Amino acid sequence: MLNKVLIANRGEIALRILRACKELGIKTVAVHSTADRELKHVKLADEAVCIGPAASVDSYLNIPAIIAAAEVTHADAIHPGYGFLAERADFAEQVEKSGFKFIGPTAAVIRLMGDKVSAIQAMKKAGVPTVPGSDGAVPTDPIKCKSIALRIGYPVIIKAASGGGGRGMRVVHKEQDLLSSITITQTEAAAAFGDGTVYMEKFLTNPRHVEIQVLSDGQGHAIHLGDRDCSLQRRHQKVLEEAPAPHIDLAARQTVQDACVKACIDINYRGAGTFEFLYEAGHYYFIEMNTRVQVEHPISEMVTGVDIIKEQLNIAAGLPLTYTQEQVKIEGHAFECRINAEDAVTFMPSPGRITQFHPPGGLGVRWDSHIYAGYSVPPFYDSMIGKLITFAPTRAEALKRMASALDELVIGGIRTNVDLHKKLVLDAAFIEGGVNIHYLEHKLADEQ
Repeated sequence: MLNKVLIANRGEIALRILRACKELGIKTVAVHSTADRELKHVKLADEAVCIGPAASVDSYLNIPAIIAAAEVTHADAIHPGYGFLAERADFAEQVEKSGFKFIGPTAAVIRLMGDKVSAIQAMKKAGVPTVPGSDGAVPTDPIKCKSIALRIGYPVIIKAASGGGGRGMRVVHKEQDLLSSITITQTEAAAAFGDGTVYMEKFLTNPRHVEIQVLSDGQGHAIHLGDRDCSLQRRHQKVLEEAPAPHIDLAARQTVQDACVKACIDINYRGAGTFEFLYEAGHYYFIEMNTRVQVEHPISEMVTGVDIIKEQLNIAAGLPLTYTQEQVKIEGHAFECRINAEDAVTFMPSPGRITQFHPPGGLGVRWDSHIYAGYSVPPFYDSMIGKLITFAPTRAEALKRMASALDELVIGGIRTNVDLHKKLVLDAAFIEGGVNIHYLEHKLADEQ
């Protein structure tokens, strides 16, 4: 087992990792910026090291500072959490070269799956269903580009190979806009990601966002932990997630889950990961793989009883998976509301001091957060300040439990999006289940 883990992150995920380490008897090192001295996990860690000023580029994205902190504290391994450096192949590479274990996949696998073109090719080889597309980077020949688009069928979407988070993509509805859209997206991709490579896919009109959680030990064993529906999104950012995904074709689900497990073994994947799909008319279409733990991992934990962070730590220590696929049982239903420090109507960030705080409780209620009364939410980072998770034997019960938990949650002194979630859990279409990825934005637009 690992002796000491450096947590290269902040906020709720840093606290989540610390708790898992404590349960396994692993010592912890918290690194933090000057703005984050009062974070809960910093106070609870065995050691804490300030790695730079508030700006992420000078602290949480500062690779030399993080590795230096690992060296001076004699850590064995580094856990990147999510965001920041979690999917940076060069970070994983430098961590390993410096003599520490990277709690995640190898740099080679991160590169493979981080490039959308190579990822799609690898998935096709493994039998994972993909969106009809250009089968690689778009060619330089304009005639070939038009031919590919005609074969796929309009509308098509142009995507940056190194993009993510909703950036570096453009939808094209007619042929006369195709070439200019390719050029613009290439220019934007080069500026944003340092890579102007783009590819073309069929644009699905009303898909859902369904993803499959996997664990793989890099020793030839992999399992899935079922799926999640993350279709309630605003500006490509997830707002509310649930597991398992409702109203899914059972045969298609089983086939794609088996394919994801096979893909993990084929690419020698190590750690926790998520295959993200668009789901429409009973068909799955692979879009990307996140080579890290997800924000929404708790709902998969609730319906399976598997501690995903502990499994990450065990795998990094060289241990085989704790579970076989036969031992994983999907039982009950879970929801997760992302609680953000932002106005529920305008979505403007709302940093500041929390004057009142009361988390909800009761059977089947989980609150993952780093906040407390007196804590000041800094303006420098993502606005998410907590995750409210509910679990129950049925979807209807879990949703009612979420409505009750949201009513109990008290966060004073700043604005939050709790009121938005209160409306969503009472929304008739969401209660029915299976809304598409455009539903929330259309709903918000209609309410203006």
